[in-house]
Formats: sequence, structure tokens, C-alpha cells
Amino acid sequence: MSLYTGFAGTYTRQTSEGIYQFELDTSEGVLKNKRLAAKVGSPTYLSIAEQQDFIYSVAQEGELGGVYAYKIQSQDEGVSLKYISSQLSEGAPPCHLSSADNTLLAANYHKGSIGMFPTTDDGEIYEGTFDNRDGHGPHARQEKSHVHYAGFSPCEKYVFACDLGGDDVLTYQVENNALKHVATLKVKSGSGPRHLTFHPDGTHAFLISELSSEVAVLKYDNHNGTFTVKQYIKTIPESFTETNDASAIHITKDGGFIYVGNRGHNSIAVFQVNQETMELTLVEIVSSGGEWPRDFTLDPSESFLVASNQHSGNVVLFKRDTVSGKLTQTTSEIQVPEVVCLKFLK
Repeated sequence: MSLYTGFAGTYTRQTSEGIYQFELDTSEGVLKNKRLAAKVGSPTYLSIAEQQDFIYSVAQEGELGGVYAYKIQSQDEGVSLKYISSQLSEGAPPCHLSSADNTLLAANYHKGSIGMFPTTDDGEIYEGTFDNRDGHGPHARQEKSHVHYAGFSPCEKYVFACDLGGDDVLTYQVENNALKHVATLKVKSGSGPRHLTFHPDGTHAFLISELSSEVAVLKYDNHNGTFTVKQYIKTIPESFTETNDASAIHITKDGGFIYVGNRGHNSIAVFQVNQETMELTLVEIVSSGGEWPRDFTLDPSESFLVASNQHSGNVVLFKRDTVSGKLTQTTSEIQVPEVVCLKFLK
């Protein structure tokens, strides 16, 4: 396939209207055909169901926040989104979503909670159950728990959450349709753990910490859901002394390379993974092609990387060298106002 459909989640504080969709033509190396896919308030994070039939979105309606479900429909001119259902409650919306096996997980930064919503084969979202955290740390932004990630273990036996406010990586099991906390990894004080991604071997994970601009290599024990830290490595040059908030982390399907976004330094760091030790070596740090790279994603072929720069409102296409892992910015980009999250259909 040379044509892939992508979706962009946004804030709708200024000119954005919701979820946008676009296409990546890998044969031509261009982004094109951007259009509005769904009108919704601040769909800042998206998660596509495993069967590629539904897309779940963060949503905000006035004083209510929560999650929406859309059916992904095929049409002659591509795909469209049809609203299916939602779950909203008073207060701020979540900031991160993960979906698997008729379950939707939601991390809420402002509430400091992890939500678990049952879903049906028809895309309906049922009322969720929540675990509210009560953590804090030494940084000015760690006055309380700020949960920024919730996701599943590779075997889907455990649920993990990153509490940026408490410097905690939390492990849960699902019992009686509720989250049962079973373990905590306490990471470096004041580091602010943000997102987690697993190596395809299922025995290691990589954690990005927003406040310290670091990646931690974690050894994972799937018998009890616990982690131990093997390595910390910086995502920005030591010479950079201004504020930087590390944003997103993604790994290639073969586990060979890790990519990390830096907001402030406005860059993407490339790391090679040692397949024996799983430790990281910095390959390069390249400009994100805009301001405040909130997220990025690899296309399904992994020949390209697409970066979303929130403050400059541009989505930038990079060619990826699959051998060295290095990135080369192309001349192709599209404008998406207040862009945050990017996802591709497989």
C-alpha cells in the first residue's frame, strides 16, 4: 500500500473544529487531502480499536469532559467518522486513551485518575470505573497527581499508568470490572513520568519523563507486573538550559529504534536499541520542523515519521532511514490548527 489514512486530534480553543483526517502517499512522499473528520470539542488524544473499526476520542463539552466513540466507515473517496456514543462527566477531560479487548482506558491529568470504560462490539461506551491517585513530588508541577498515560501490558494481563505528579509508574490488575493496584515503580524524584512503550519482546519497556527530559529503560517482569530501571538517558543536549517538556515516545516494530519528542528544544531525538542489553544509544537529534512537537507517529510502513507541532499548527513529514534510524525532513507539510495527537489506520 502506498496511501495511508491518518487522523489528527486537536485543541479547539482557537480555530480548530475537532478531529481532522489526511492522507500520506508514500510513493510520492507527500501529505495531502486534509479535511475535517468530526466536529468535537478538544479531541486532544485518539485511540484506534485493534480491528480498525472504531476510533475513540477525548472530548470536552462545556464543563463536561470524557470520551467519544466513532465508527470508521469506508467510502469511495476514503473513510469517514460516524458518531456512536460517549461518556461525559463534570470536570476536565482525559489526556490519553488506550483501547483493547472491549476496554477503553483513559488517563486524566487534571483529575489525577485512571478510568476504565467497557465497550461493545458495536462501539458503545459504558460508564467507567476510576482509580484516583494522591501523589506529589518536588517539582512545581507536582503539587498533586497528574496521570498522563494508561495502557495495557503486551499480554493484556496488566494495566499501567504514569503519574507525572507522583513520579510513579503504577501496575493494576482488572478484578470485578475494576482496577486493583498491585505494584508501583518509583522513578527519579522530580522526573515526571509521562508515557510508556514496550519492546516487542515483551520483557522491556521505555519510559519518557517530561520534566527531566529523559528516557528510562525498564526491565519488565510479566509474572507480577513489576519494573526495574536499567538506564536513564537524556533526550536533549546537555548544553540546552532552557525549559524543555519531553512529549511522546514511540518504538519501531522491530524494536530497533526509539523516537522521542522535545517541546522547548523543538526536536525529535533518535535512539538505537541494543538488542542484547536493551540499553539506548543516541543517534541524532533533529528539528521537529515547527514549534512544540506535542506528538508524532511512524506510518504503517515505518518509512516515514509525521510530527505534529502544536504551537505552529503544522504537521511535518520526515523520511526515515530504516537502517540507521535517521530522519530527513521533507518539503511536505499540512496545516492543522492546535494539533496534538496523530494516528494512522493500518
